[in-house]
Amino acid sequence: MGTILFLIFFPIVVALILLVNKEDKVRDIVVKAAAIAIAAASIVVAVQFFKSGGQYFKAHAEIVNYIMMVVEALLAIYIIIIGVKHKKYLASLFALIQTPLLIWFELTKGHGIEVQYNMYVDRLSVIMILIIGIIGSLICVYALGYMKDFQHHHAGQKDRRPWFFFVMFIFLGAMVGLVTSNSMIWMYFFWEITSLSSFWLIGYTKTAEATRNAFRALIMNLLGGIGFAVGILILGNVFGTVELHTMILIGSVYGELIAIPAAFFAFAGITKAAQMPFNSWLLGAMVAPTPTSALLHSSTMVKAGVFMIIKLSPVLGIGNFAGIMTMMVGGITFLMASFAAVSQSNAKRVLAYSTIANLGLIVACGGIGTPEAVWAGVMLIIFHAVTKSLLFLCVGTAEHNIGSRDIEDMDGLFVKMPRLAMFMIIGIAGMFLAPFGMLISKWAAMTAFVDSGNVILVAIICFGSAVTAFYWIKWMGKLSAIVANEKNIQENVHKEEWFVQGTLVVLTIMVCLIFPLISMYMLVPYLEAVFGGLSSMIFAADNMIIMCIMVAALVVLAGLFFGKTRKKIVPIYLSGVNEGDNLTYKGAMDKDVKFALRNWHMEEYFGEKKMNIIGVIATTLMLVIGIGFMIGTLVSLLGGVA
Repeated sequence: MGTILFLIFFPIVVALILLVNKEDKVRDIVVKAAAIAIAAASIVVAVQFFKSGGQYFKAHAEIVNYIMMVVEALLAIYIIIIGVKHKKYLASLFALIQTPLLIWFELTKGHGIEVQYNMYVDRLSVIMILIIGIIGSLICVYALGYMKDFQHHHAGQKDRRPWFFFVMFIFLGAMVGLVTSNSMIWMYFFWEITSLSSFWLIGYTKTAEATRNAFRALIMNLLGGIGFAVGILILGNVFGTVELHTMILIGSVYGELIAIPAAFFAFAGITKAAQMPFNSWLLGAMVAPTPTSALLHSSTMVKAGVFMIIKLSPVLGIGNFAGIMTMMVGGITFLMASFAAVSQSNAKRVLAYSTIANLGLIVACGGIGTPEAVWAGVMLIIFHAVTKSLLFLCVGTAEHNIGSRDIEDMDGLFVKMPRLAMFMIIGIAGMFLAPFGMLISKWAAMTAFVDSGNVILVAIICFGSAVTAFYWIKWMGKLSAIVANEKNIQENVHKEEWFVQGTLVVLTIMVCLIFPLISMYMLVPYLEAVFGGLSSMIFAADNMIIMCIMVAALVVLAGLFFGKTRKKIVPIYLSGVNEGDNLTYKGAMDKDVKFALRNWHMEEYFGEKKMNIIGVIATTLMLVIGIGFMIGTLVSLLGGVA
């Protein structure tokens, strides 16, 4: 337990040091040393719990609960004040509802409920800790160089980097606490800290747009927090427990009744994972500095929502209304967000919609709740966290060096910044090409959807995956095009950025190579513990080893031929007339026309506004139907008691 506590409290200590320090050299040393320590501790946790598969912990300190209550109250007061100050009264109202409600429960009914185990580390928690500790730390190191450029580009503004790094490390500690909490009250505490961290980082620049988008994120996450708090109240008052593992154990006994608190917890997960109709907060979050997008809104924070739903999957997968609501919201979000990504040329918005779509697929897997679906969902979490972090950071570097994050402005990037272009191509390949991990996970998800008998979800994943390939191919084609006479400018990139991106490239390839080991020694044992025996061919070692060999073959071939070519440089064919500069050609009226490479975004068919309207209406309908079933369940149960 000592290592877990270290991973929770050490980042807080580092955050305080970074808050009071103003010197770049000191900040560089502290962040790099802390990143090494956190990553190393995460690996130690993985080694410690590798054989045992998990362990429960009981904290004999009632004072901890009171400290959490005080902190929750102070944070609620803070939210109420800033909500009133900025005339965002919904934020104040939601804070005024959920925090007093939960504190009242803790001081009354909750005080009499014995919590056997406050914390629990299983193999799923270990996977999340590795993502938080390794990828999260790498992103903090990347932020050192990035934020220097960011401050340089905003030279007229106050240097708020001490606050930025303070929040980043507070977030890392809170995430470890969240994924290791067995007490739902403790999980709620860390859950709210991650929501507030997101609010602070989105509003970092304090512009009108940043402030507006930060409050949108806060309001939607607070709405999910109300769902979380109500779920705790029902779980405690009806079932006499606030422990997650107990809720899962009694799920098969109570059937439809346990679906009521599960629906509220799933709702909290849906808001945190930016599923429709709540996806607008994540899109608005793209105004934040790129390390924020990579850490909170791609690799880590939004994973808290899907982590919750994956943990609840044994309860959701027994065919109740909560599971059906969850899987349909996730499926619709996956399809509509994938369509919306087609019409985007802003690289961060493409990544944002892709993130929302992939989170939707994970949510759908958790809602189905079968071992096969959960296997696919966890694999998607792993591959998405590594690959999407790489892509977000690459876009951030590109923006600072070419002055744009628009894909249409990335002409000649392979010449201007060949290393960065190669990194981005590897990241994109990892997102959709066979036999890389994301595609394997989607294949597993499709198998699980077929086995579930849900024809709608099968159609959704087929169309959604096809569309996903379309927008990734457009971007990859743009990056791989060679434009003559461009100057190499990649020497301007900070060494911290190259190091982190290079490490993430290695991790992208490594997780694809070793995923059979991840499956056999981490995931399958976890699923056996949660679901019992496994019989699906999806877990067959032979199938996974074959796919692993395919990935290895691609890596070896790329290594053998990298840099070896007998290419012959010839003038580029530009409508038959090229004066030799390879940049212009003779057009109508014999005028010089500069050539350009442009994609087709099909806004008329897949416009962002249109896809969001359809998705929001459809997912809202699913939530309303879920509420209707919940009310019907309560009425029938009360009628049976009467």
